[in-house]
Order: sequence, then C-alpha cells, then structure tokens
Amino acid sequence: MSREMVNRVIDAHQHFWDLTSGTYPWMEGDGMLPLRRNFGPADLLPLMAGSGVDATILVQCRHDLDETRDFLAIAHAHSFVAGVVGWVDLQADDVAAQIAALRTLPGGPRLVGIRHNVHDEPDADWLRRPAVHHGVSAVLQAGLSFDLLVRTRELPAATDLVRRFPTGRFVLDHMAKPPIAAGFLAAWESAFRELAGCGNVWCKVSGLVTEADWNGAVPTDFDPYIKIAFECFGPNRLIFGSDWPVSTLAASYSDVKAIASRLNTVAPDISDRFFERNAIDAYHLSTDGISK
Repeated sequence: MSREMVNRVIDAHQHFWDLTSGTYPWMEGDGMLPLRRNFGPADLLPLMAGSGVDATILVQCRHDLDETRDFLAIAHAHSFVAGVVGWVDLQADDVAAQIAALRTLPGGPRLVGIRHNVHDEPDADWLRRPAVHHGVSAVLQAGLSFDLLVRTRELPAATDLVRRFPTGRFVLDHMAKPPIAAGFLAAWESAFRELAGCGNVWCKVSGLVTEADWNGAVPTDFDPYIKIAFECFGPNRLIFGSDWPVSTLAASYSDVKAIASRLNTVAPDISDRFFERNAIDAYHLSTDGISK
C-alpha cells in the first residue's frame, strides 16, 4: 500500500469519546466540566478544514478494548483517520491474540500503535515490570508502535524500556508534559534529554497548552520547550499533535496548530517533516484513501 502523503498535514494526536460507552476517571473535577460531553468526527472535521489539516491519528482515552474496537470502526467509516493508537491489556498472557483479533475487525488495518495511561499508575516503575515488558514486546513484534504517556516521574523507566527494545518504535506523547505553569523544571529537561538520546523514539509536540496557564499563557511561553524539543529530537523525530478536544480547555484548535508552528522560528525548513512525514515514519501509516 502507498505510504506517500505529499503536501498534507497530519494531526497525530486527537481523541473522540462517547460518555455513554464507558467511564473516564481523568475527567473528574470542575476543571474538566467542558470535556464532559460527547466528541466525534462531526465536531472535528470543520476544525480540520479551517486549519488545513488533512488526516489524524485517533488515540485511546481509557483502558478498554471496546473503545479500541469503536475507534477502528470510526477509522473504517472515516478515511481522514489514518491510524488508531489503541489499548490492549499489556500484562495479560494473550496480548498477541488481543492484537490479532483487533486487526480482523473493520478498520483493523488502521491499528498503528498501542498506548497505556502510564502516568496514572501509582507505581512510577510500572514500565519496568516484567509482565509489561512481555506485553510491549508483543506490541512491537506485531509491527506496531508504543506510545509513552508519561510525566517527569516516569521518564527514567520509559528510557529503560526504550533501551530494552532498541529496534522497536516508540512515540513520546506531549513532550512528557513539562510543568509549564509551575515554572521550568530541570528534572524534566534532564530526563527528557536522556530519553531523546534513544534514536528509536519520536516526540509529539502536543498537549502543551494544558500544561501552561489555561487563561494567561501567550504563544512565546512555549518557545523554550519547543526549542529544547528540537535540540533533542532534531528534524526527523518531531511530530505535530493537537490533543483535541482536551486542548480546548486552554486554546482553540487553530491556536494549538499555530503554537506548534512556532517550531518554524527554530527550524524553518522542517515543516513538511514535522506536519507529515515524521508521523508516517513513526507509525508506518498507510495513507491510501486520504485525499488532499
């Protein structure tokens, strides 16, 4: 299948959810109230059109195989969903069978990665568990990527995991959520740079607006973090993601894309790779059926 997507923009990190289909513990609290409604393709498509975005990667929100099945069905019905990063029970004995079953479903060929909400686990060393290693091994052997949803606390374990599987493909979500609102954290930068030293991990410039002051942040607040990301990951391993609709807590879809585009002030010649090619490489996306 063709893997060429010339002059297109991929949003490599967005979500949908239906509150009638499952529970979302991370949505609790008054601050999350704007998110407690259903979000689906009809909500996102006009925003994509207005911001010049052609395709997306739909990413898991909860630890539930049914959600992954639903996301694959959405990908089957909507060609703009170029890939799905789903969830499987990494600590189960039948991880490979879970993945194989998902791939038989309508939309199954668009399963490109697996993710677990690691930063919500009480155990900072969750990624060091032998059972998790077994599960991640099955994910990588299936030709999928593994998304790392971690913060500073879990970055050392994430680095150990990536080094354990040097031929696997890993994607760091949200730059490991630097605590922008609280002020620059040297421990985040040190651990972030350590992980970036592994050549088999890509980094999404995503989720930054919700780590900053939701009401008072200005675009230049993100420049130091974007600069560090480029220093660490270079032109070939940075990926654009909106984190929509979580990002709407702090910014519009178009504003998020504009903030990510500030990478051009650091590296003006990498837009095509940042907005397109690097996502294709990281997730081995098939782009058949996606039109400009």
